[in-house]
Amino acid sequence: MPEKLHAYEKIKRHVLAQIHAGHWRHGDAIPAEESLAREFGVSRMTVHRALRELGSQQVVERIRGSGTYVAQQKYQSTLVDIRNIADEIAARGHRHRSELHLLERTRADETLARAFQTVAGEPLYHSVVLHFENDLPIQVEDRYVNPRVAPDYLTQDFSRQTPNAYLMKEAPLQGVDFEIEATTPPRAFGEMLCMAPQEPSLVLRRRTHSMGQVASVAAMWHPAARYRFTGKI
Repeated sequence: MPEKLHAYEKIKRHVLAQIHAGHWRHGDAIPAEESLAREFGVSRMTVHRALRELGSQQVVERIRGSGTYVAQQKYQSTLVDIRNIADEIAARGHRHRSELHLLERTRADETLARAFQTVAGEPLYHSVVLHFENDLPIQVEDRYVNPRVAPDYLTQDFSRQTPNAYLMKEAPLQGVDFEIEATTPPRAFGEMLCMAPQEPSLVLRRRTHSMGQVASVAAMWHPAARYRFTGKI
């Protein structure tokens, strides 16, 4: 079952959706609190909380005595394109397929809480997907997802689409942090990738932002002998 959203979170999602769709642009006034309260059947206090949080996230700008306006949206770029691995493989003229190894509800430990900028114990979704290129295992995708930006994540068929493809549609990208390192993978991931013991891997750790909050935290593990990262500036 999808995580139930509070009323103020539904209002935040509505405002963000209008901005991301281009219906409301930088400098546009958004409907007054009274209007949104009537539309959603909630109290003005609930609307006020939603707009206050969006203001603290610099999504909107609140001007006393005037109203609430769409703020200038700030986007980040990286040396590594946020691309769907299935599209990367297809671009090479090869065949992609994936195996879902884990899809579950979990709760943030201290490390994940810091990554998601929340508190320990908050609910998260967790998936582990093994990606193949021409039947050769090439990537283990170990991903944690914020239920507030992708409440239907657990109902998706990740043999038909990748988690990345789904999230790019459900949670439009606002920014990304990443790091790449060479290290030995966890034993289970090494076995999934058919790697020899102590064989090095390349791991891309990536945190994406959407709707003014952290959307997902993922580690993508690759056999170093079978994979390389490329980018351009």
